[in-house]
Amino acid sequence: MISPFDLTGKVAVVTGANTGIGQAIALALAAAGADIACVGRTRADDTLAQVQALGRQAAIITADLSTIEPVQRVVDEAVAALGGLDILVNNAGIIRRADAVDFSEEDWDAVIDTNLKSVFFLCQAAGRHMIAAHQQGHGGGKIINIASMLTFQGGIRVPSYTAAKSGIGGLTKLLANEWAGKGINVNAIAPGYIATNNTTALQADETRNRAILDRIPAARWGDPADLGGAAVFLASRAADYVQGHILAVDGGWLAR
Repeated sequence: MISPFDLTGKVAVVTGANTGIGQAIALALAAAGADIACVGRTRADDTLAQVQALGRQAAIITADLSTIEPVQRVVDEAVAALGGLDILVNNAGIIRRADAVDFSEEDWDAVIDTNLKSVFFLCQAAGRHMIAAHQQGHGGGKIINIASMLTFQGGIRVPSYTAAKSGIGGLTKLLANEWAGKGINVNAIAPGYIATNNTTALQADETRNRAILDRIPAARWGDPADLGGAAVFLASRAADYVQGHILAVDGGWLAR
């Protein structure tokens, strides 16, 4: 019997696959059997090598998702290089920090454009491909958006990031409503406090770091690899009846 978590023969596009959460998810999907298109502003050569070491095919797609200009090209290149598109993981994102009274329009637009606008249009481009495949009897697809604790909470000093990640929660549900009957599962993962480049400033701030750790029942920062199992689940047949869900992987943060 084939495991419902087996991704053999599937092709996954993972944005922001160079490091951190994106790289960890790409490797988890590859370990489950998927071939990986690694998307990033810079070449994800390290991720490519690790995916290939797992015995899977991989391709690098260089794309700056601060605008929607490369969106259709990402889909087209993934299909051309790996023969299809079954899974999309929208992980690429940036963060800008400042007090709300000082927050600039430039920082607002930069974060919204990358973290929300490009996510929607990449979902749209992938969704068109997946819906067409489903109509032709070739399955459908799985879309996994990367949300945040700030999809549920307000945070401080990150107004555009909070707005974008709140938008990701709503967008995930909207797309699930429209596409569940068309062979596409749309869900999200909300990481807790994960040790990545985006959280370096928080880890270095002794007061904030202690406050964060004091609230996490697991008593540690998360590792990017902690998100791998959730990604494999949502990308697999095991999640065929899961739609519009935001799965928190947070060490118990939201339960506190």
